[in-house]
Amino acid sequence: MLALGIAALAVAGCGSDATDSVSSEAQERVEKGAEEAKKGIEEAKEEVEKGFDEAEKAAKEGAEEGAGSAKEGVKEGKSQVQQGIEKAEKEAQQGIEKGREEAERGIEEAEKQAKGYGN
Repeated sequence: MLALGIAALAVAGCGSDATDSVSSEAQERVEKGAEEAKKGIEEAKEEVEKGFDEAEKAAKEGAEEGAGSAKEGVKEGKSQVQQGIEKAEKEAQQGIEKGREEAERGIEEAEKQAKGYGN
């Protein structure tokens, strides 16, 4: 879908300076959308790493407290990793959605302006 929108922008980009401006603006929005998605993925990655660090810490603490406590620490660590993964997935999805919305707004705006120049 995004590729189709970019192709439409490329076609719309052929013409006057005003159309070129529309294409440039749309391209900037697409790039901004991609940056938002990338940012969401980076934040998700950090959350996953944080979850693993917390899980490792909990497991170490559990091991120090003894065999019975170690099992509890590992269980807690797994829970923290799962929570970190879930939070990371949510943040990544939000970043991707935000990027997609920004790109779609840019494409729609470019199409509207291109139609206006065609009349």
